[in-house]
Amino acid sequence: MKKLLCILSLALTTSVAFAQDETPETTPLEITGSGDIYYKYDFAKVPNIPTSFATDQNSVSLGMLDIALKKKIKNISFVGEISFGPRGQYQSIPNGDGSSSNVDNSFHIQNLYASYAFTDKFSMTAGYMGTFIGYEVISPVANFHYSTSYLFSYGPFQNAGIKANYAITEKFGAMVGLFNDSWNTYKANPSYGLNAVGGQLSYVTDKASAYLNFMDGSVSGTIFDLTATFQLTDKFKLGLNAADFSNEGDVGYTGAALYPSVAISDSFGLGLRGEYFKFKEGSGDTGVTAFTLSGNYKINGLTIIPEFRLDSNSDEVMFVDSDLMPAKSASQVLLALVYGF
Repeated sequence: MKKLLCILSLALTTSVAFAQDETPETTPLEITGSGDIYYKYDFAKVPNIPTSFATDQNSVSLGMLDIALKKKIKNISFVGEISFGPRGQYQSIPNGDGSSSNVDNSFHIQNLYASYAFTDKFSMTAGYMGTFIGYEVISPVANFHYSTSYLFSYGPFQNAGIKANYAITEKFGAMVGLFNDSWNTYKANPSYGLNAVGGQLSYVTDKASAYLNFMDGSVSGTIFDLTATFQLTDKFKLGLNAADFSNEGDVGYTGAALYPSVAISDSFGLGLRGEYFKFKEGSGDTGVTAFTLSGNYKINGLTIIPEFRLDSNSDEVMFVDSDLMPAKSASQVLLALVYGF
């Protein structure tokens, strides 16, 4: 009996020692984020350009404080991102109680999802995710321009659902997913559920990337989207975004934007966004041409963005002048401070 106890004790001790010696396949918790403020002045003396964010006139105003948490354990990864402030709350995500009030907004989650890698090439992700459609994103850290395009403002911000990613080769990839019935909602209408299907084909190299995106749902409508980036020289980069969206009653839009930018020095870059955007007949049947010139001056984690923007519309239905009369154009200047960590 004593010999048996000794053998069991030795086996237990050995197994504990092996368990303590094993190194868990995990990564440290990664914390990143950003904070931004801005001053904007519209020459009509009223908020005049109907795109997302940077809406306050003649005011030093808040963008958002954004905090993202990332963790990977073996083949499981998790992302949670919360944000506070107008840009990261009621201007980009739904209220927690379903209301439209800007005052009572209490829902701060930008991203909350988990991924499981079955192999080096195949993985699945489920949760509430920043959309895969479009060139610009909510966080200003990833955008060259502080104000946003019409294509961004009228497209999806987030999609909740489940998707599968497959690396076809080192350069080509594919994604297909099922998503909630409507854009920008973390809970589906139970009558429809996951009735939107989406997909993406991607091509990525050191000098170029291109993403062909698609989503279709009986509630959300149908959108085709192309985004691409080309590093043409060490200093010159060209971005592209084109999209077409349609829904019942000929509601929707079509448009395209170019993003040329040049690195003048290690700390300063200059970029232009030229965009043409047109609403379809059911959404007003009017178009707008917009040009945005921005500088990026980087000091450690801080980016200073001076910006001038001119939008024009020949139908005189989108803008007003300083007397609040219909106008063909609108112009504004802004200065933004964006800090990323």
